[in-house]
Amino acid sequence: MLSSDLRALSRPEMILFDYGDTLAREPAPDFLRGWRAVFQYVEEDPDGATPEQAHLLADSLWRRFSGSRNGGFEIHQWCLLRTVFDVLGLKSVLPLGEIETILMDNACPVEPVPHTAALLAALDRLGIRTGVISNIGWSGQALAHRLTALFPGHQFEFVLASSEYGIRKPDPLLFQIALKKARLPAGKVWFCGDNLQADIAGAQGAGLFPLWLGGGETAGPDFPHLRAGDWREFLIALEAAFAEGMSW
Repeated sequence: MLSSDLRALSRPEMILFDYGDTLAREPAPDFLRGWRAVFQYVEEDPDGATPEQAHLLADSLWRRFSGSRNGGFEIHQWCLLRTVFDVLGLKSVLPLGEIETILMDNACPVEPVPHTAALLAALDRLGIRTGVISNIGWSGQALAHRLTALFPGHQFEFVLASSEYGIRKPDPLLFQIALKKARLPAGKVWFCGDNLQADIAGAQGAGLFPLWLGGGETAGPDFPHLRAGDWREFLIALEAAFAEGMSW
C-alpha cells in the first residue's frame, strides 16, 4: 500500500514537480490560432505576411530543432519568435515576453491534472515547500504565468524551464540547479513526474527521491520510489499515513 510506503520514508522538506501531464495537461494545441492572436499586435508588416505564413515558418523551425531536443538540448521559444519576426520583417507593439504569452495562451489550452489543487493545498498545510522543473520550450516566465493562473491559491518557490538552460531532464544539472535554489541537500527533496526516464530515473540519478505518477501496467524501476495512479491516490495515502501516526 502507498500509505505503508509513506510511513517508511523521512519527511521531505520540499517536493518538486514536473509540469506536463504531472501538474497540467495541454490537449490539442492549435498554433495557427495562436499566431492569429499574435498578429493583432503586429504594427509593422512590410511584406504583408499572414498568420498562416508565420505559423508555417515557426513549425518548420520547430521541426528542425526537434532532433536537438531528442539529444538532450533545448530551444528557447524566444529564439523561434525572434527568427519568425525578423525573417518576415514584423514588429510588435508588445515586448517579446508578452507576445510569447499571447501565443501560448491562444495556441495551447490547458487544464490541471485532476486533484492537483487539493494536493498542493495539503502540502501547504503540512509546510512542505514546492517548485517545478519542466522540459519545455516556453520560457520560465511564461510557464510561471500559466501555473499562477492554474493554481491561484498556491505559490511555487521557483519554476525551472529547460529552455532557460539549454539542457533537458534527465540531465542531473537541472536537478542540481533546483537544489541550489532550494538550499537543500538532495536527500531532503522528492521529485514527482510522469516520465520514467526524464523524471524518475533523472531524479534518482541526481539523488532526489522519485514519485512516479501513473505508469499504467508498465514495470517500475529497480530503485526505491513511490508510485501513484493519480494525485487522489497519493493524497489519500498521505492523509492516512498522518492519521496512523506518521512521524513527520
